[in-house]
Amino acid sequence: MSSVLNTFSSSFKNILLICIGSLVCINCASDQKRSSDNLVFRYNEHKNISSLDPAFSKDIADIWATNQLFNGLVQMNDSMQVEPAIANSWTISEDGLTYTFNLRNDVYYHKDTLFGRDSTRVVTAEDFNYSLNRLRDPQVGSPGRWVLNKVDAFKAINKNTFQIRLKQPFPAFLGLLTMKYCSVVPKEIVTHYGSEFRSHPIGTGPFYFKRWEENVKLVFRKNTLYFEKNSENQHLPYLEAVAITFLPDKQSEFLQFTQGNIDFISGLDASYKDEILTANGQLRGRYTTEVNMIRAPYLNTEYLSFFMDSELSEIQSEWLRKSINYGFDREKMMTYLRNGIGIPAHGGFIPKGLPGYNTTIGFNYQPQKAKAYLEKFKEQTGIEHPEITITTTSNYLSFCEYIQREIQKTGLIVHINVVPPSALKDAKANGKLDLFRASWVADYPDAENYLSLFYSKNFAPNGPNYSHFKNDLFDTWYEQSFTETDSKKREILYAKMDSLVIAHAPIVPLFYDEVVRFTRKNVHDLGINPTNLLELKRVKKYN
Repeated sequence: MSSVLNTFSSSFKNILLICIGSLVCINCASDQKRSSDNLVFRYNEHKNISSLDPAFSKDIADIWATNQLFNGLVQMNDSMQVEPAIANSWTISEDGLTYTFNLRNDVYYHKDTLFGRDSTRVVTAEDFNYSLNRLRDPQVGSPGRWVLNKVDAFKAINKNTFQIRLKQPFPAFLGLLTMKYCSVVPKEIVTHYGSEFRSHPIGTGPFYFKRWEENVKLVFRKNTLYFEKNSENQHLPYLEAVAITFLPDKQSEFLQFTQGNIDFISGLDASYKDEILTANGQLRGRYTTEVNMIRAPYLNTEYLSFFMDSELSEIQSEWLRKSINYGFDREKMMTYLRNGIGIPAHGGFIPKGLPGYNTTIGFNYQPQKAKAYLEKFKEQTGIEHPEITITTTSNYLSFCEYIQREIQKTGLIVHINVVPPSALKDAKANGKLDLFRASWVADYPDAENYLSLFYSKNFAPNGPNYSHFKNDLFDTWYEQSFTETDSKKREILYAKMDSLVIAHAPIVPLFYDEVVRFTRKNVHDLGINPTNLLELKRVKKYN
């Protein structure tokens, strides 16, 4: 009997040890998974990425991806200041025409067998000469060719010195160079792959390309040779990888985020805005323990535009245009239609976040003044029942319906015409619409980009002046701003131009957009900026 009990006891001990060992292994595997998971940043693109070639980085999805893979001469920080990147310093000639860049000598391309025995090489000034020539090559067909419109010539002075000469002074030029279009690419790799460089990208960025199943998953890995360091002289990035999925539905994306399967989402979609935010833009209680929300001004102005060459008396009348501007409550509009995300446009066309922005020059809600201005229009024209038509797309129908309801209280008849985005784009460019909804997202972070919409030599379809606004004094100030090298004086000039435009009311500013990002609590140092650029090189994830 004792022998049997001893045998049972021994067997029980062995089984117990096996169970404990299994649990330890499971826990170790679980710990390893959690540790590995904390080194991977995961996000979703509901719109497919079309190319990983920086020369074709036009849409935000492409820009976010190529920003992880490529660098240029300079870069923009979250405060909209130009900082060194591959160029560690630069000088600008007194006439504002010649920019001379001194390059770092420790910037390496991502490894590739096409580089030969060492599988990589240092970036030189000749690489920038090739990259910018490629950017403006009509056979390449880059949508970013316009970035170099003001460039006369460029050349490599020596291995570490690159020089660009402009046709005319342009103080915003360094901002243009921060765009991903101006990234450096290696000639031997691009020549080998040709158009397929879009899916075989080799750059210098904090991450390198690993795998891409189009419309399914895209993976980047940590670049251990990356040149940038933190303030403690540690190499960036901290993450080991970036994983991008492609769920086309924003509600599905939001569900994946709430389940912890992706680390952040950007923007506020109608499908989930009321689920996650209160009416005044605060996180709802159920999400405060798991989610962080960060928001900041976004360089995007939403507005209605009048076509100033219209034959309609209503459009030609400054009284009526101002009546519309005074006739609706922008704050109420933002509360009910955007859950408080966005800044009511009580200033001019320049959005909050840029030098030149002024809150005192615009329109606020004054219904009595709106009615009085409409009456003056009727007296001047003899039109008893004035009417207008706002053309918009379905995405902004709710805004236009709100404006319609409010303005009709003044006595103005308002119709709404809903068209596809492509039809609106074509019609506004060709002067076929009297009043239409539009938005302007900055191509580069300088107020000149916004004011260019009112320069008479930029009439659409050959430029961005869709309103066909023309004013000789504005044109004089606009041209003067190119030669003003003092940033403070240029800022004052921008504010004067913006004020002049608003005084004539060729547009109805609606709101200045905001970037809003939701992250899981374990994501740190993601940051936010007015251009909505995704920077991952300083991001950390913790348990």
